[in-house]
Amino acid sequence: MQNEPYETLANGDYELEERQALRRVAGLSTELQDVTEVEYRQLRLERVVLVGVWTTGTVIDAENSLQELKLLAETAGSVVLEGVIQRRQRPDTATYIGSGKAAELRDIVIANGADTVICDGELTPGQLRQLEEVVKVKVIDRTALILDIFAQHAKSREGKAQVELAQLSYLLPRLRGWGGNLSRQVGGRAAGGVGIGGRGPGETKIELDRRRIRERMAKLRRQIGGMSIARETKRSWRHAREVPSVAIAGYTNAGKSSLLNRLTGAGVLVEDALFATLDPTVRQARTPDGRRFTLTDTVGFVRHLPHQLVEAFRSTLEEVGDADLILHVVDGSHPDPESQIAAVREVIADIEGGRGIPEIVVVNKADAADPVVLARLQMRERHSVVVSARTGAGIAELIEVIQRELPRLDHEVRLLVPYDRGDLVARAHEEGEVLSVDHTGDGTVLHARVPAVLYAELERVAKPVETV
Repeated sequence: MQNEPYETLANGDYELEERQALRRVAGLSTELQDVTEVEYRQLRLERVVLVGVWTTGTVIDAENSLQELKLLAETAGSVVLEGVIQRRQRPDTATYIGSGKAAELRDIVIANGADTVICDGELTPGQLRQLEEVVKVKVIDRTALILDIFAQHAKSREGKAQVELAQLSYLLPRLRGWGGNLSRQVGGRAAGGVGIGGRGPGETKIELDRRRIRERMAKLRRQIGGMSIARETKRSWRHAREVPSVAIAGYTNAGKSSLLNRLTGAGVLVEDALFATLDPTVRQARTPDGRRFTLTDTVGFVRHLPHQLVEAFRSTLEEVGDADLILHVVDGSHPDPESQIAAVREVIADIEGGRGIPEIVVVNKADAADPVVLARLQMRERHSVVVSARTGAGIAELIEVIQRELPRLDHEVRLLVPYDRGDLVARAHEEGEVLSVDHTGDGTVLHARVPAVLYAELERVAKPVETV
């Protein structure tokens, strides 16, 4: 019964023991087995207990979600001591897991010597505060964890500004005073004896913090808007020259950067970690027939990607919305690749212009995947290619599919180009698709498909072949 989807069960039909118990998830502990491993760890790692609320789907779905939370916690630099899930209709509005289970969680925290509890969901400010009051250690939710990872991995000036904006957006409704901070005021009698001219109702410390956060957020939005101008300029140049754009999108750690390196030799950081690369990388590549196109490596997606991040990274995600083709990279070795595909498509649908773009599903890590899973994915996703970015298997087939799916150039020309305008022939090789070249005594007979800008220039200086 535990493997049935929750929707098929009536409210009171699932087993009482599942409803009243916290279920331990096996295999989540990352305690050091060998003392020599400490050399490769940070000096001080947070010791965490994971907790999730299972409301829909099967128990396998719930455990996979907590396994992903474990990977996120380890990426953030923590040692996972224990993981538990609770079966409920919906999260408790007060403490997320209910007061009785919160007390049990407190016992687990004490028994394991943990100093942090991470919840597999976005908690309200009230839930965070009340759960902390029960377990007596720091409590963070999935959103705060992802934001922390982004803050660690952001390298560029724009990436750091985007992450800071997302963090402030998350923090603003969750500000709270500690001790006397809630009643501390600027102005009035609480102003440290300012005296005449300083009295009045004043501004509480928390109100002052909120105002400063709003001012900082406004400044960051202006900065991000200014920094996005350079990307928009480059994008408009590519559009003018009709250079097709291919965006590499997919779940985090699916192998997007590895695929970019394999296709273009970009040398982008590749690491077996979640959200290893955040800053978009654009590289040029060519199809077998010589046509140029760009490949853009975008930030990885994840289930329940915080909306603050989607908003802050909107200028970066526009690369997906402006693409002519999307390479949707999927980890074929993952236990549940179908849910990853659904999560990525949900985010792409929220991006302006993301709907309706042609998509090629690239099932990566074929060397480590179960052949049965690969066959299932190919049956489910008819427009798919199985590859291994590590070994290079399937890459040639992928390039052929990309060539076939790129939008065709509208202008086909057969012109005689004077020899003193060989630069136009070179541009036809560079920007278009050359079908044939014939050198005659009067010039070069060029038969090609070219973008509109080059077509206009050829029309001015070249002669139709039929009139020669």
